[in-house]
Amino acid sequence: MCYCARAIHPLFKGNKTVKLSRLAGVATLLTPLLAFANEANLVLPDLGSQLFMGGNGRTLLMSGIAVSVLGLAFGLVQYMQLKALPVHKAMLEISELIFETCKQYLITQGKFIMVLWVFIGTVIAVYFSMAHVDGKAAEWPTAARVVIILLFSLVGIAGSYGVAWYGIRVNTFANSRAAFSSLTGKPFGTYAIPLKAGMSIGMMLISTELLLMLGILCFVPGELAGSCFIGFAVGESLGASVLRIAGGIFTKIADIGSDLMKIVFKIKEDDARNPGVIADCVGDNAGDSVGPSADGFETYGVTGVALIVFILLAGDASNNQAVQVQLLVWIFVMRVLMVITSFLSYTINDFIAKARYGNAAHMNFEAPLTQLVVLTSILSVIVTFVASKLLLPNIGGDADMWWKLSLIITCGTAAGAIIPELVKVFTSTESRHVREVVQASKEGGPSLNVISGLVAGNFSAYWLGITLVFLMGIAYWVSGMGLIHLFPIAGSIDPSPVFAFGLVAFGFLGMGPVTIAVDSYGPVTDNAQSVYELSLIEQVPNVKEEIKKDFGFEPNFDLGKQFLEENDGAGNTFKATAKPVLIGTAVVGATTMIFSILFSITNGLQVGIENVSILHAPFLLGLIMGGSVIYWFTGASMQAVSTGAYRAVEYIKKNIKLEGATKASVEDSRKVVEICTRYAQSGMLNIFLVIFFSTLAFACFEPYFFIGYLISIALFG
Repeated sequence: MCYCARAIHPLFKGNKTVKLSRLAGVATLLTPLLAFANEANLVLPDLGSQLFMGGNGRTLLMSGIAVSVLGLAFGLVQYMQLKALPVHKAMLEISELIFETCKQYLITQGKFIMVLWVFIGTVIAVYFSMAHVDGKAAEWPTAARVVIILLFSLVGIAGSYGVAWYGIRVNTFANSRAAFSSLTGKPFGTYAIPLKAGMSIGMMLISTELLLMLGILCFVPGELAGSCFIGFAVGESLGASVLRIAGGIFTKIADIGSDLMKIVFKIKEDDARNPGVIADCVGDNAGDSVGPSADGFETYGVTGVALIVFILLAGDASNNQAVQVQLLVWIFVMRVLMVITSFLSYTINDFIAKARYGNAAHMNFEAPLTQLVVLTSILSVIVTFVASKLLLPNIGGDADMWWKLSLIITCGTAAGAIIPELVKVFTSTESRHVREVVQASKEGGPSLNVISGLVAGNFSAYWLGITLVFLMGIAYWVSGMGLIHLFPIAGSIDPSPVFAFGLVAFGFLGMGPVTIAVDSYGPVTDNAQSVYELSLIEQVPNVKEEIKKDFGFEPNFDLGKQFLEENDGAGNTFKATAKPVLIGTAVVGATTMIFSILFSITNGLQVGIENVSILHAPFLLGLIMGGSVIYWFTGASMQAVSTGAYRAVEYIKKNIKLEGATKASVEDSRKVVEICTRYAQSGMLNIFLVIFFSTLAFACFEPYFFIGYLISIALFG
């Protein structure tokens, strides 16, 4: 929810409110606009003007493009390996049915995104046609700049939508292969296949994002880069918001619809006769694969754009182009290196896990996943310090700045490792809190189940908040050790703490491919269990002999079901651990975005900064309004779920056939998916319209009211 944290960007010039805002986050659908009004005026400095380890910055970034291409190649190789894995045709049929219904869902969502794009594109075209642009950017015709913004918004949408589609295809390959692997009597394949799928998605996602952003930095004229980044951020934010919010609503509608049927008709969870089960499988992918993939793409990109804008704004104000170039090149080289460290960590972890569990009869599925996260964080920290020492031997006249910046990034990297461990305390199948929920459910039924679950959730939120405050506090402390020399703005307050918080968000994403991999692990393990049940493989005539003849092993169905059940628990745990990392990035990164607005309306932090105070009534009222909107968003999304679930349950109850049928018809399953999609989009449209227009209204009402609104959205969310 804290995508609201991505907050909207009004476009203020001096003391005048400009008419375009940026809605950030999954909780605020119009996450489109990392478009700061004056961003179109920003000009990238010559990245080749500074030397790094004997070569210029542009050359260094060009090598990053090569690494990105290799990352894409790695993802495709993993994809081909997954596709080639053995699988029984009964399971393959189910996974392909899930993919076909997922494809139907994605096509429908794609059309919906384009409808919203036309609406937002019209606003962008009108605003930027009238917006004042000066400096080098003014050398280009207004029409050309508007077209560039719109084109790059389509590129951003294509990126978010494309990685979501890729994630669906990979996961629906992996689910049936993982289910079939469980029959071998060895658990390792059941673990390794979902992780391979996750790494394929993670590397493809991060490499695509890097390739696009490095392409803008290296090949687009500096005076047009601001317009490109506006469009790109708008597009990827719009795509991610729709897929994230609508996907979340969809998966809960399908989940409730399917689960209520097992209670009403007293059937097992994944009974093949229940037409809601396929929709539930689609929901697992829509909510836990499509949404997070698109969202990860957007989070990674928008955080990068926010840092670029901060560096250019603060650097222009302090008239220090050399520092701008050094920081921009450093940040993107670090991003490239994080792709390499994620690859190395995965390779090393795979070798260790295979040696330890390859032939084991039983395994703790959480152990190698935890090991991967810890190993990646350690390698990332080491690489951060070494690379910073080599790239920034002296910046801003400070020969020690490299370790200060590295330490700040390490706070974010540490959060990426610590937060999963804290979440596991409340979600792991081995945790005391989970055992308490189970016991409460046994003794008190659904009521105590809900209450005990809320208890665990609230306590986990508290500890995650404490962790964020502690690590951001360290970053703030380090920022006081001379970071002000990077942005010495005369007569202004010190902006370096905000830059430090942006670097913490950057550090959160330092393990990007691995974070996406463990998040994608969950929907594969969840679907694998459903694929096993829906395939009715145990009822296939002479199946044991067939598998032994065609695949060379005798299937063990009892062990297979046990492995899938245990691995599903691990998958649920780790998809819960990855989401707070992305959410935390949104919250921490929001500070950098909000700073950009503040920088504009205070004329470079020179005038009116005292209004960012509860003593200034509009600011205080904005804080209250932001919190209120979060509660409205919560109610609206839950209402969409309850309405859609009611309709799904109504249809399933009328059409479920328990007598004389072994499985639900494909037509009925598709109909349930259609119902879930329709009500997910209806809820999404309601949220979009309210958030979009209220945000525009608040942006035009009073600048400091709007600042308070954005801050409150980030914190409440």
